[in-house]
Amino acid sequence: MSINTLQFRSINNRLALTFIFLLFTGVIASAQEIIKDSVITKTVVQKKSTGKLKIDGVIATVGDYIILDSDIDKSFLEISAQGGTVKDITRCQMLGKLLEDKLYAHQAIQDSIVVTDSEVKGMMEERLTYMVDQIGSLEKVIQYYKKDSEEEFRSYFSDILKEGKLTSEMQKKIVDAVEITPEEVRNYFKTIPKSDLPFFGVELEVAQIVITPKVSADDKQKVIDRLNGFKKEIEEGSSFSTKAVLYSQDPGSRSTGGFYKMNRKTPFVKEFKDVAFSLAEGEISAPFETDFGFHIIYVEKIKGQEVELRHILLAPTVTDEALTEAKEKITLIKKRIEDKEITFAEAARTLSDEKETRANGGALINPKTQDTRFELTKMDPAFYSQVSNLKTNQISEPILDQGEEGKKKFKLVTVTNRIDEHAADYAKDYIKIKDLALKSKQITAIGKWFDEKIKETYIKIIGEYRDCDFTNNWLKK
Repeated sequence: MSINTLQFRSINNRLALTFIFLLFTGVIASAQEIIKDSVITKTVVQKKSTGKLKIDGVIATVGDYIILDSDIDKSFLEISAQGGTVKDITRCQMLGKLLEDKLYAHQAIQDSIVVTDSEVKGMMEERLTYMVDQIGSLEKVIQYYKKDSEEEFRSYFSDILKEGKLTSEMQKKIVDAVEITPEEVRNYFKTIPKSDLPFFGVELEVAQIVITPKVSADDKQKVIDRLNGFKKEIEEGSSFSTKAVLYSQDPGSRSTGGFYKMNRKTPFVKEFKDVAFSLAEGEISAPFETDFGFHIIYVEKIKGQEVELRHILLAPTVTDEALTEAKEKITLIKKRIEDKEITFAEAARTLSDEKETRANGGALINPKTQDTRFELTKMDPAFYSQVSNLKTNQISEPILDQGEEGKKKFKLVTVTNRIDEHAADYAKDYIKIKDLALKSKQITAIGKWFDEKIKETYIKIIGEYRDCDFTNNWLKK
């Protein structure tokens, strides 16, 4: 029950969702300690690969943030470590990216954007889990970052993660404020020369029927009893967060100790919201059921209309007998459709167990574009394998699908329409063109934001880097 599934509860979101942990980011690459102006003259001596000594000092300041010359080297190393190429990236360009990150983070603080300790802790555990898996042990991770102890590393990495979160929240705040009208979309499209029109690949419209295996009352009660056991242990002093990390079956929040932040307008499933907003601060709910399984919720903080909570999700076990019964049922549905007793759309509306797609005859909505088209080359690999070889109106064999929340189900998939590759057409591709126009307007808004904030923020660049030809006016010329 990740954010995508818990909030939107649609199979198309789950098809598109790929849970990827980024070991290194641009912000991580540019990480360093935050130092006040009174100590920005601090330097450290560092050996270069040639054996010569190089004085590593502050080369730039943005508000309370500083950038060391070595941060540029670290950025190049991190990109290379991820398999990227750095041959076309200059030191000036890399410094420009670091300056952008610092300005975002600095302004986030000015705008009172808050990153809580619990958020940072959750991100920390997520990244550490990934890094340990990649490198082999926590000791090797600490050694890689050249820290003397786990405590020193965690303190250092905590600052990096907090700065990265501030940066991303500031970016989000800027672009979320940008809206676009139909007239602006039309005008944007008119400015594109015919020779430069975007070209869209083969697209499919897809529908599905889902049959979910039934769970016995005894199996449900076992899960309820286990959650009640967790609740009792937590009320006696155990950590809710630790229980969530160890036992919750929600991949979207497990690594953060089951943490979610929500308000009454956040589109979580109704049952979850009803319980969350019925609890007092510090209270733990009784086990309750949603389509994802059974939950308990612990409310950490109530801030006006916003609730910070943690939850644990457990799904009852599906027996082999229930799976067999579900497969037999969906196989019969397929035969009825092929025998012309019922159409695919009618079967989806009357027989499918998936509420989200029943009303529209099983049609899936692309979560990236919010229309019914899926571009073949951009599909989730698992989804691609299920539909790419289907002819229009051909029905797949029953597919055993296991969503990210761990629930098994059978489904039938059909391609209801195939759109050949084509140059962008305003009438046919309005949603995609709108997305392109919005992104263009967002880029313009970000550029304007940088122009304004650079003027009003203390920024200093020293030494040879003052000769850089930056995209933004960092030198305030």
